[in-house]
Parts: sequence; C-alpha cells; structure tokens
Amino acid sequence: MLENKKKIVVFASGNGSGFENICKKLLDLEFLEISKLYCNNNKALVLDRAKKYGIENFIFQNNDLKNKKVLLDLQKVKPDLIVLAGFLKKIPTDITNKFKHKIINIHPSLLPKYGGKGMYGENVHKKVIENNEKESGFTIHYVDQNYDEGDIIFQKKIPIKKKDPVNLGKEVLKLEHKYYPEIILKCLSDGKS
Repeated sequence: MLENKKKIVVFASGNGSGFENICKKLLDLEFLEISKLYCNNNKALVLDRAKKYGIENFIFQNNDLKNKKVLLDLQKVKPDLIVLAGFLKKIPTDITNKFKHKIINIHPSLLPKYGGKGMYGENVHKKVIENNEKESGFTIHYVDQNYDEGDIIFQKKIPIKKKDPVNLGKEVLKLEHKYYPEIILKCLSDGKS
C-alpha cells in the first residue's frame, strides 16, 4: 500500500447496493483504499459484497457503538473519511467528535425535510408522497450527534412525476448511485477530511 493513499471505511446495515456502487466506482483508484466495512448485522447481504471485493469487515453489536469497541477500531484504521451507506443506527458523540467533518451520510430526501429517526428508505418516500410534495431528491451531509442534521454538502432535486413511493425510491437511488462516489472524492480533496 502506498503511504499517501487516502483511506475510507464504509458503515452499512443492509443489502449494500450503495456499498457495491462505491466499490465499483472507487476501488480501482490508485490513491484510494476502501479499508474496511463496518456492519451491525451479521446476516446483511453487504457482507457478501465486501467479500466479493476483498474488503475486510468488522461486524459489531449495536452496543459496541456505545462501549467504544467501534471507536477503538476506527482509531487503529485512521480513515480519512467514514462513509455511511444505508447504515441505520445513530453514530455516538464520541465518534462524531473524534472524526468531525470526516463522516458523511446520504439521505433520500431534501433535508431538513423528512429526516430523523425512522426516516429511511420507503418511509421517506411515502411521507413525501403523502404530503403532496412537488419535488424530492437526496442529501449528502456531514454527520453530527443528531440524525440528519449535519452540514449539507450536496443536494440533488427531481420533480415528482408519479405518486408512487416505490418508483420515487428507484429514481432517487439511481441519482444517489451517480453522485455519492463523486462527492466522496470531493470530500477527500477539499481539505476537511
């Protein structure tokens, strides 16, 4: 490994389509290493995806976020950026303080609307449709001690054509996959991380 390689780690909880997209787009870059996948679900499909790409995984219990086991491992890895990709737990303050402006998340709404605990995936899209919004999209933001409240890095809006949360979710996910790898690279190069 080159000494000057930028290191990212990814946190994910589910099937891992976002994680796989990041791997496909960024894994072959000479200056970047996806050092580890952190996962709080030992049955998650994302673990198979990590194995496919030869990326080490760190499986943990939810209480390991609070008891510093995850923080201690992150301090050993020393990532330049922590990327949340479908990770459904709140990151504790000791981690957000230690890695200030080094943790980013992607959220399937135009924050500050439709953020917070329980607002993920189809839950978000259903609320957007219920409230007759004219547009939706996604937000990439820095992670702080509160759900979906960190500084916004990037947003992409799309008009809502059909009043169907499943189709809206597919449209938003397609855009997330297009832009998240680009914004990860931007965050690595902008000097904050």
